[in-house]
Amino acid sequence: MRPFTSIYKNLHNRRSTPYNLWYDQIYITKGRTRTYMGSWSLRFATWFEKYMYIIIPFSLIIGMVFSELFLPFISLVPYLFGFVTFVMALGCGLGHLKNVVLKPAPVLITLLLAHVLTPLIAYALGATLFGTGSDYTVGLVLFTIIPLGVSSVLWVGMSYGSVPLMLAMVVLDSALSPLVVPGLIELFFGADIKFDTARLMEDLLLIIVVPTVLGVGIYEISKGEFKAWSAPVTLPLSKIFFAAVVLLNAAAIAPHMRTLKADVVLATIAVVLLVAMCYGIGFVGSYLIRNVSREISITMSYATGMRNISLGLVLAMGYFSPQAAIPVVLGIMIQQPIATLHHALLQRFFPAQRREM
Repeated sequence: MRPFTSIYKNLHNRRSTPYNLWYDQIYITKGRTRTYMGSWSLRFATWFEKYMYIIIPFSLIIGMVFSELFLPFISLVPYLFGFVTFVMALGCGLGHLKNVVLKPAPVLITLLLAHVLTPLIAYALGATLFGTGSDYTVGLVLFTIIPLGVSSVLWVGMSYGSVPLMLAMVVLDSALSPLVVPGLIELFFGADIKFDTARLMEDLLLIIVVPTVLGVGIYEISKGEFKAWSAPVTLPLSKIFFAAVVLLNAAAIAPHMRTLKADVVLATIAVVLLVAMCYGIGFVGSYLIRNVSREISITMSYATGMRNISLGLVLAMGYFSPQAAIPVVLGIMIQQPIATLHHALLQRFFPAQRREM
């Protein structure tokens, strides 16, 4: 009989759940009775991830339809988002980041593709369709310069990519966001739009960097066990809060969505093209690495394709016009379905043997 505090972990060794982690492997032994701790909450987290491509757009729609009901709670968004970032960082330690430093090529190429090449493409696409000073162009570029998306870890795991590498890239890119996001916005639109760069950097520090540093610090102090121990509470809460961020920001933008012009159709086409290109750019760009493995190619394709669009929505609503948030809103509705299609194409044309580790 194992002691009460024993936690059965098998990180990254199971393929029975979308996240490839341990939702069904946390037990507590008390006396002679072994209870299934947090079974319902962990199953909820698994269910959420499985149907996230439906839940997130549905949250967006609910927020828009019932916007007046949720408007009083919009001030909670930074705190909810900070908690989501904190839980994400609990799965990453200095060891993961050390591996990134020792083998930097995938990370450097991914960040260059994600934050140099794709913003240039987004700017060119927006300028061609809407003009260089259009709010839609700002929104398209904003989509490409926000940090890599946390949900990419889920899709990388399902497609048998490198979950540790993806998680480390998300954490690193999030930590760099106070420099990357304001810097690139200034570079592309410094003469056309006015925004408070210092305040933007401060907000990114508070809602991204501080929770990330706390999460990584707790991972190191607990030797990675805190996430497993806290999972029955933190995982389902992070999923609920993630959906709440989308819902509340949708409520904030709803009054402006009702007055949109017909060019929103063109914006939708632009976002679909941009998101699809981002996945393709990451996959093709991975072959810049000599003898690149399938695992790395898969990871880089999702890394460049998926962005932290809930953060993009927060920034768009806080620092730019409501029209600039439209491409980000469309990205929320499009990103997950395209991820599903991308996964299906990988399984069909770039399959991997199912691994039991």
